[in-house]
Amino acid sequence: MTERFGIQMIKVIRSRDFNKDYIAEKTIASTSLTSTVATIIANIVKRGDDALREYTEQFDKCVLKGFELPQKAMDKAMKSVDPGFIKIMERAAKNIETFHLNQVQKGFDLPPENGIVTGQRITPIERVGVYVPGGTAAYPSSVLMNCIPAKIAGVSEIIIATPPSGDGVDARVVAAAKIAGVDRIFTIGGAQAIAALAYGTESILRVDKITGPGNAYVAEAKRQVYGIVGIDMIAGPSDILIIADSTANPEHIAADMLSQCEHGPDSPAVLITNSKSLSDKVRKEIESQLKQLPRKDIARKAVEKHGMIIITKTINEAFELSNSLAPEHLEIMLDEPFYYLDKVKNAGSVFLGKYTPEALGDYYAGPNHTLPTSGTCRFSSPLSVEDFTKKTQYLYYSEDALNSVSDDVIRFAEEEGLRAHALSISGRIKQK
Repeated sequence: MTERFGIQMIKVIRSRDFNKDYIAEKTIASTSLTSTVATIIANIVKRGDDALREYTEQFDKCVLKGFELPQKAMDKAMKSVDPGFIKIMERAAKNIETFHLNQVQKGFDLPPENGIVTGQRITPIERVGVYVPGGTAAYPSSVLMNCIPAKIAGVSEIIIATPPSGDGVDARVVAAAKIAGVDRIFTIGGAQAIAALAYGTESILRVDKITGPGNAYVAEAKRQVYGIVGIDMIAGPSDILIIADSTANPEHIAADMLSQCEHGPDSPAVLITNSKSLSDKVRKEIESQLKQLPRKDIARKAVEKHGMIIITKTINEAFELSNSLAPEHLEIMLDEPFYYLDKVKNAGSVFLGKYTPEALGDYYAGPNHTLPTSGTCRFSSPLSVEDFTKKTQYLYYSEDALNSVSDDVIRFAEEEGLRAHALSISGRIKQK
């Protein structure tokens, strides 16, 4: 059934009627979007800074003499930010650093045996570009979440690309960059920024990997440059799923659902509960709280298009549905939440208990907020230190060790029809 409250509509269904296509379709770039982005990338590759300057004027309405934010401007921006907020960002940065330090991996050397040595080295990526969205909101949290793990990994140079505005780059973004140890900031945005980072221009050195969120054009540009550079993921709209029973506070649930809906009109927010009474209370709370939001028009569209309450018979059934949806953010608003943690198979980040809202993870707690969206946590993971490193294997065989395995390797090569492979072994071995 679907019920209307005021002018807002949210889907409410029984679990037996659930179809996950009700909530969100997979993001597939349109032909026109793909073509537009391809044209922008090709133009940046061909014309470099000139094309970048033209796109900046066209899309951001800014005429730039240079793309890099000077150090003096960075220092000035840092001083303009409220010192109290600087302290908050520093505390958040410390939490992020503490969490991510535990992700650092070490290489290994297997014990030498019969003239054979194998192992693996972990080395940092040399140059990383982090995209930080601009537009209607500033995201210093994205700076901290992307750049601190890169710094811990040992990345030699961290570059930020963020769209310019008439007032310059948001000072809070600059302050976050200083706290996170960013090396350079470029005032470029959109697909053209991704192209410049991937291929380089006269002013911008190409990077080895690009991370960070963005709009549909940024996401499509990342998809198209993948292979030229690495990327973190192709992120879709942010989403949240809450599992709750009758003991949960409907006011808190509604607020947490709307915290995702205000990201954008395509952001899904789902409640799964075994309580019809809770469902009714949450619906009314959503309508009431929507009216108070500065971004209420955006949030309302998300609720109407992608909001849903699913009523199940049991809490165990709720976890089964959650695993099928594989949410980016999963809140378990139940008593004894750790009891249920093992039931979670697919989720980007799990928020346990009634006093752990998703917003805590967005800004402050320490775990990364750059998470797989659109169900992709079925096979992918949150951004981590590992995303800014690479693994290199190595192996050594002595002459005797090669002789001891030569027959096996030659036979394997011949079974695959690769004669030159076999000869590369037989040409080295002693006659038996």
